Amino acid sequence: MEEMNGAEVLVKCLEDLGVRHIFGYTGAAILPVFHALRDSGIEIIINSNEQSAAFSAAGYSRSSNEVGVAIVTSGPAITNTLTSVADAYGDSIPLLVFAGQVPEHKIGTDSFQHINVKGIFGEAAKKVIQLSNDDDVEAIVKDAYYFATSGKPGPVVIDFPMDKQQKVHEYRGINVMRFKESYHDDRHLCEDQCADFFRLLQRSKRPLLYLGGGLNSEAGSRAIREFNEHFNIPSVNTLMAKGVIDGREELNLGMLGMFGTPYANMLIQENDFFFAIGVRWDDRVAEKVGFAIGTDIAYIDINPEKMHQIKIERGPKFTFIGDSATAIRDLLDYAKKHNITPDIREWQERARFLKRSWPLDYNRESGYIQSAEVLNLLAKYIDNNTLITTGVGNHQMLAAQYLPMQRAKSFMTSGSFGTMGFSMPTAIGVQYANPDARVIAIDGDGSLRMNLGELHTIASLNLPVRILLLNNRSDGMVQNLQDVAYQGFRTGTERMKDVCFADIAASFGFGYATRIKDRSKLKDAMEAFLDAEGPCFLEICTDHEEVLYPKVPAGGAYKDMILGPYIRQVTEELYEEIQDKTGTWAMI
Repeated sequence: MEEMNGAEVLVKCLEDLGVRHIFGYTGAAILPVFHALRDSGIEIIINSNEQSAAFSAAGYSRSSNEVGVAIVTSGPAITNTLTSVADAYGDSIPLLVFAGQVPEHKIGTDSFQHINVKGIFGEAAKKVIQLSNDDDVEAIVKDAYYFATSGKPGPVVIDFPMDKQQKVHEYRGINVMRFKESYHDDRHLCEDQCADFFRLLQRSKRPLLYLGGGLNSEAGSRAIREFNEHFNIPSVNTLMAKGVIDGREELNLGMLGMFGTPYANMLIQENDFFFAIGVRWDDRVAEKVGFAIGTDIAYIDINPEKMHQIKIERGPKFTFIGDSATAIRDLLDYAKKHNITPDIREWQERARFLKRSWPLDYNRESGYIQSAEVLNLLAKYIDNNTLITTGVGNHQMLAAQYLPMQRAKSFMTSGSFGTMGFSMPTAIGVQYANPDARVIAIDGDGSLRMNLGELHTIASLNLPVRILLLNNRSDGMVQNLQDVAYQGFRTGTERMKDVCFADIAASFGFGYATRIKDRSKLKDAMEAFLDAEGPCFLEICTDHEEVLYPKVPAGGAYKDMILGPYIRQVTEELYEEIQDKTGTWAMI
C-alpha cells in the first residue's frame, strides 16, 4: 500500500487502466488532479472549452476500444459538458468525465461555482457518482471504467470534491481485471433458441438484415461479416452502423430511414423476414416501417428496455437480450453444424437490381457546386485507413449516403442527439486514438461555428486533422424544412454575410487552408487537401438552395419517399455504360 492524496489515487488508477490521453480544461477546483497528472505518462490535451473536451474524449471512445476520459473543473465547466455527455448517452458511447467540486461541507450551499451535478446529469448519463470522504476512490474509479463499457455502454460522471482530492488515502493497486471480469457477459443462445430463429429464416424468401450500432465494434463487425459470408443476406444499416459491413459490398444497401438511400428504403418494403441487430428502433426509421402482412421480425440487443420500446404494429417473433457479436456467432455455428443454407438467389438479385437501378444523384446542371457532388467526389478517395467525423445537417446525411466506409468505427457522427458542433472536437479524439489514420472532419458552416475554437486546438497541437467545410451560408436542413412547412419563410437560418473560414483557419496556423467556389477547381483542390501534411482546411462554397434527397416526409412511410427531381431509374443498358466509364454505380 502507498499513501497519497485523492488526486494522485485518481491518476494512478488511470495509469493502471491503460489511459494514455485525457482531454480537459483546468480550473481551481480540479488543480490537484492536473498537478498530479504532470508526473504521469498520461498526455493532457487542452481543448478550447469543456464541451469540446468531452466530445474529444467520446471521439477517442467511438474510434477505438478504449474509454475516453475528460477532466474539467466545477460549476460552468461541468455543465458545459452536459451536451457531450447526453450525446454519448444517446449513442451508447462509453465515457468517463471527472469534475472538480467545492469541498464536501459546502455542497448544497451557494458556494462559488457549486452546482448539483447529480441532479443535472441524472437523466443524461449512465451513472453519476459524487465522491465523499468515506469512499474508496480507487475501487470506484476502476469500477466506473468497466461499468461504462458494460451492457448498454454510456458515460459515467464522477463529481470529485476539492477536499477529497487533497485528503490522504491508501492506494492498494487493485488488479483491474477484477472489475473487468465482474461485467463479463457470458449469455449465449441455446440450441432451441437457434432452432427457433432458423425456422423463421428458412421459411423466408426475402430476408433482410438491419444492422445497428450494437455491431459497431471490431468483434461485432467481424461476426456479422462472417455470418453473411455464409448467408449473403441483403443488409441495410442505421446511421450508427455505417462501416460495420463494407460499404462497397453489392448486397449492402446502406442507410435506412428518413434520409436513407433510395434502394434501402425500397427494399424494406418487400422483405418477409426483418432481422434487427443492435438497433434502438429510432423514430426516423421504425415509425416509417409498414411491414407487409406475414413479415416475421427477429431482434437481438443487449438493452432489455428496447424490447419494450419497439414502435411497430407487430412485435418480434424471436428476441434475445445479450451481446450481438456473441449471438451472431452462436447462430452461425448452429447453421454450419446443421448445414443450413437458404436459397434466396432471386431476392439477392432483386437487391442488386434496386441498388444499380436507383443510384443517388444531384443537380448536375447548377452553376453552383453541390454538397452531394463534393461527397460523391470524396467517396473515390475513401480507403481502409480513412476515419470520418461529421457535424449535423444536410452534409451529415449526404456523407452517410455517399461515403463507402470500409470498416467498423470509421464513421463518427452524432446520431441520437443530433448535436451541432460535434465534428471538429470529435476528430481531435479520433486522431489521438488513431495517430496513423487519415482523419477527415466534414462540417457545415452552421455546425463549424458552434466549436470554432477547436481550429486553434488543432493548429496549436499541429494535428493532421483535415477539415472539409461545405459552406452554404445557412442551416441547410432546417431551411429545407422551413421551405416546406412555412411557405419559404426562412426565419433565423440564413447568413447574409459571407465569411471566409479558410482565412480564419490560416490565421490560426493551418499550413493548408484553401477556399474554392469554382467547380473546375474542385478535383485538384480535393487531391491537394488530401495530400497536404499537418492541419488542413478546405472550404467549398456550395449551393445555398440545395435540397437533400431522398427523404421520407415526417409522418410518412417508406412508400411515401420523395426522390426529388434528380434521382431517377437507370436502365440496365445505361448502368453498364456507366460502369465502363466510371467504375462506380454512384456517379451518373
